[in-house]
Amino acid sequence: MPVKIRLQRHGKKGKPFYWIVAADSRSKRDGRFLEKLGTYNPNTNPATIDLDVNGSVKWLQNGAQPTDTARAILSYKGALLKKHLLEGAKKGAFTEEEAEKKFQAWLEEKASKVANKEEGLAKAKAEAKAKALEAEKAVNEARVAVEEEVVEETAEAEATEEVAEVEAASEETTPEVEAKKEESAE
Repeated sequence: MPVKIRLQRHGKKGKPFYWIVAADSRSKRDGRFLEKLGTYNPNTNPATIDLDVNGSVKWLQNGAQPTDTARAILSYKGALLKKHLLEGAKKGAFTEEEAEKKFQAWLEEKASKVANKEEGLAKAKAEAKAKALEAEKAVNEARVAVEEEVVEETAEAEATEEVAEVEAASEETTPEVEAKKEESAE
C-alpha cells in the first residue's frame, strides 16, 4: 500500500485550513487517512504549523512519500532533517545523542528566526499605523483650516450684507424723511 504524507483541506471557502495526514495514495484528497500528523493554517502571518515531528519521521522511515507542499512543511519544521540525522546515526556516523543535539540546535535557530520575523511584522504594522495616524491628523488639520476660512468668509459676507442693508435702509429713510419734512413745511 503506497502511503503519502499530504494535506487534507478543511475550513471554509476562502479561508483554507489543512490537516497534515499520512494516507493511502489511492484515497480521496479529503477522504480516509491512516494518521493525522498535524495542522497547517496559511491564513496567519507567518503561517501556523503544528506538526508531530516524531510521527512524521516514523512514516518517512517506513517509506511514505510527501507531496511537494507537505515536503516543504516537513522541511520547515525539521522532520526531514531529523530523519537524515537518524539515518546517519544508524550508519554509525555519530551517536543518537549527537544527532539529537544537532536537531535541538537547529530548532533553536529556527525559532529565533521566526521570532525575528514576527517582531519585524509587528514593527512594520506599528509604523504603518503611526503613518496612517499622522496622515489622518494632517487631513483633519487641513479640514479645520478650510472650515475656519469658510466661517470667516461667511462672516465677512454677512457683515457686508448688513452694511448694505443699513445703507439701503438709510437711503430709503432719506426720501421719506424729506417727504415728511416737506409735508410739515407746507
